[in-house]
Amino acid sequence: MLPKKEQLLVEQSLGRYCEERIPARVRNKVRLTYRWRGDTVTLIEERPYFRDPKRWTSHPVAQFRYDAGDKRWTLYCADRNSRWHFYEDAEPAVAIQSLLDEVSRDPTHIFWG
Repeated sequence: MLPKKEQLLVEQSLGRYCEERIPARVRNKVRLTYRWRGDTVTLIEERPYFRDPKRWTSHPVAQFRYDAGDKRWTLYCADRNSRWHFYEDAEPAVAIQSLLDEVSRDPTHIFWG
C-alpha cells in the first residue's frame, strides 16, 4: 500500500511537472493531468476533441507503479492498444522524479512520439 506521505510527494512532483511541461498560454489546447488507481498513477495528455472543442480527449503518456515491498517506482509505457509494458530503459527508482526525467528525455520516443 502506498504511504500517504509518498502519495503527497508524488502529487507535488507530478503537479509541478504538468505545470512546467505545458506553458500557460497553450493550456486551452493541451494539458497534462494524472489519475490514481491504487498504487498506480498515470500521466495523461488531454486535448480538445476536434469535432467538439468543448469535450476533451485523453491519451495516456506514462504509468508509474509503486512496489510497497521494495519502496520503488517503476515506469511503464503504453502500446498503440493502450496496453502497458515495463519500460526497460529506466531502473526502478525510490523517487518518481528520476522517472519523470526519463519521460521528459524520451530517448526512445515512446512517450511523446
